[in-house]
Amino acid sequence: MRILLVLFFFLLISCTGMPEGVVPVKNLNISRYLGKWYEIARLDHSFERGLSNVTAEYELRSDDGINVINRGFLAEENKWKVAEGKAYFVGSRDEGRLKVSFFGPFYGSYIIFDLDQENYQYAFVSGYNTSYLWLLSRTPTVSEDVKERFVKKSKELGFDTNALIFTEQNLAK
Repeated sequence: MRILLVLFFFLLISCTGMPEGVVPVKNLNISRYLGKWYEIARLDHSFERGLSNVTAEYELRSDDGINVINRGFLAEENKWKVAEGKAYFVGSRDEGRLKVSFFGPFYGSYIIFDLDQENYQYAFVSGYNTSYLWLLSRTPTVSEDVKERFVKKSKELGFDTNALIFTEQNLAK
């Protein structure tokens, strides 16, 4: 029984870690980060497979957490999929390291490792390992310079940038 408890707690902790070399941004202004973001690129996962027009919306919760609403269009079923979750800072509120949950008590890492600090127009986000990676933007498109910077930095950190999916953003929602 003890072994199962230890394994369970290890699993919970390991999902809120960070990939080697990934460093959360400092001086994060969460008020400026809140709002709607468009997914520009991602690594594939079952929970987003086949989705286009993916967005994430963040708003403050009364318990100092953040409400998370992810939306994406699943063309094969001609419908929008919505996932609602919550996020909390792991450390300081001005550091880009959060834990997010869409499934009860289970949390995963949300690490903002690069951010347009001046205008908050794009963000590079990872999960707890190099299988989770996103490029987010305030607009449905970004410049080629931002894409190239994202791919270069992500590759240097060990992410498989050859497997990136560039998300189609062609529907207004």
